[in-house]
Amino acid sequence: MAPSSVVQAIIDLSAGACGGIACVLCGQPFDTAKVKMQTFPNMYRGFVHCFMSISRQVGLRGLYQGTTPALLANIAENAVLFMSYGFCQNVVRFTIGLDRGAELSDVQKACSGSVASIFSSLALCPTELVKCRLQAMHEMEASGKITSGQRNTVWSVVRNVLRTNGPLGFYQGLTTTIVREIPGYFCFFGGYELSRSLFARTMGRDKENIGVVPLMFSGGFGGACLWIVVYPIDCVKSRIQVLSLAGRQEGFLKTFMGIVRNEGVWPLYSGLTPTLIRTFPANGALFLAYELSRKMMMKQFGV
Repeated sequence: MAPSSVVQAIIDLSAGACGGIACVLCGQPFDTAKVKMQTFPNMYRGFVHCFMSISRQVGLRGLYQGTTPALLANIAENAVLFMSYGFCQNVVRFTIGLDRGAELSDVQKACSGSVASIFSSLALCPTELVKCRLQAMHEMEASGKITSGQRNTVWSVVRNVLRTNGPLGFYQGLTTTIVREIPGYFCFFGGYELSRSLFARTMGRDKENIGVVPLMFSGGFGGACLWIVVYPIDCVKSRIQVLSLAGRQEGFLKTFMGIVRNEGVWPLYSGLTPTLIRTFPANGALFLAYELSRKMMMKQFGV
């Protein structure tokens, strides 16, 4: 029986939230290193030096700074993303004249994911701004960009944004986020579906029954495709969201050109190593949690 639109939306929303939780729990320390290296590329010699410096300065808990907003960000982003992904697949089917429930090609699914990312950006941007500021607060104080001794909590950052910029302040970096997400999620879903198709063909099974390890690898491969394509854009986004704490920050193009002109191209890729290391366990866990919880709920609802 084909599920109703409301039931399907609830299932996709809930499964996406489960995937977001799994993603954060597996990848938060690597994400913290990524944001610090993106925002202050000259402060760390590399991934290992960044990890050791965080541990020495603030202890291992420093690797989990921003976990609360990261959880909120990933739950909100992935819940909206996967709900919109299901809706956008139906739009693609309608556009090309397919019946509801008909199987889409890998490229058509990639296009659905790309459009869905526009909606998830609206949910992601505010919480990611808070997360990035929390993760880079120590470096902002050490570099003298803000006064030292500021409280480093979720609510202190939220109050600062509201006091300084008002509610719209949470959407600093929104344009850059959307510019990152549209091509990024085309590659994300495209890489995931392509990898699953290759495993299914090699194993002689359908895509829904390839097993846990191929499923997690496919999720990691999709994540790697996303980051390799959009990493410089993500670096600019992190700069805008973190440095705006010290005052008004330029937009995407001016920030991007400023980095290239003053620092060169290499800083745009600072932090790529922990990102690629993180992407396989984090995105593997994301898709595993999404697919398993989705199957369980589909069975529970009898659809």
